[in-house]
Amino acid sequence: MELAYYSDLAVRLVNSEEPVRGTDALTSVEAVRTLFGESKQAARRATDADVTRLRAVRARLRAVFEAAAEGDEVRAVDLLNALLIEFPVSPQISGHETRDEDGRPHWHMHIADYAANAGAGFAATASMGLAFHLTELGADRLGICEASPCRNAYLDTSTNRSRRYCSDRCATRANVAAYRARKRLDAERSAAAERGPRAPREDRDRTGRTADAAHDSSPAMER
Repeated sequence: MELAYYSDLAVRLVNSEEPVRGTDALTSVEAVRTLFGESKQAARRATDADVTRLRAVRARLRAVFEAAAEGDEVRAVDLLNALLIEFPVSPQISGHETRDEDGRPHWHMHIADYAANAGAGFAATASMGLAFHLTELGADRLGICEASPCRNAYLDTSTNRSRRYCSDRCATRANVAAYRARKRLDAERSAAAERGPRAPREDRDRTGRTADAAHDSSPAMER
């Protein structure tokens, strides 16, 4: 799972836009560089053209998350494979960290890209990271926040695969909304109970017709 942590790049890119709210944070070169996080060397290659490139990749990555969230694993994999083919990477062994007091390298896999531009490099790394995450943990670990109107992507790392929201804030908002909905329903049921049962419409109509018939059939002198 050494390479799975790169999947956070995919989440970061997808969540740079909030479609329901109509907001988009990916509007400048600086925004592109911010996406790279600690990878400053790669970020320095970013140009205005990468804004457009990454917006296109963002839509495709969101489609992967949405397919996985809907339970369509095959479609999610097909969409992700298309990205992997278009944006290939070259895994390399890296040892820039130390593991013990003797200074022995902590050998691990590192994704190196040789893309022609920063946008393609970001897409390659993010797609590969997401692929490792999906294959190691399962497609159902890729989710879309259920708290309306948020539609942020997230990676479910819970032990029981129970995550439904992208953040604690969204979880709290959803719980509060559900609580208020239950209270409204309870209030409506209580009000209906206090009003008492109403006769069915058919019975009311039948009663009305019977009364009219009785009135019409009464002697004229009683009218």
